[in-house]
Amino acid sequence: MMSGDDHNNDDDGAGTGVVTKIKPKVKKPSLWRVLLLNDDYTPMEFVVFVLQRFFGMDEQAAAQIMLHVHQKGVGNCGVFPYEIAETKVSQVIDFARKNQHPLQCTMEKE
Repeated sequence: MMSGDDHNNDDDGAGTGVVTKIKPKVKKPSLWRVLLLNDDYTPMEFVVFVLQRFFGMDEQAAAQIMLHVHQKGVGNCGVFPYEIAETKVSQVIDFARKNQHPLQCTMEKE
């Protein structure tokens, strides 16, 4: 009768060795700031709605950023990896055009 540890003794040792895992250096994705630009035509309520819909802000946060854009000419909507920032910019611009507003949205490297 074999003990529990003896049943694999026919191994020639080829499978025993130290495996060293090499971790590839993963570069953090660069972050991009999504910005809204002020214009004299887009209604403030529309800007608040855009901030809520595309950036997940509550009404108070969206209103604060909208006022900042209105007073300073530009406002930060958030910081995202490149692909997400790019998608948000195009979503905002497409939505604004469909609603016949000239609202501009852009991105810059963080």
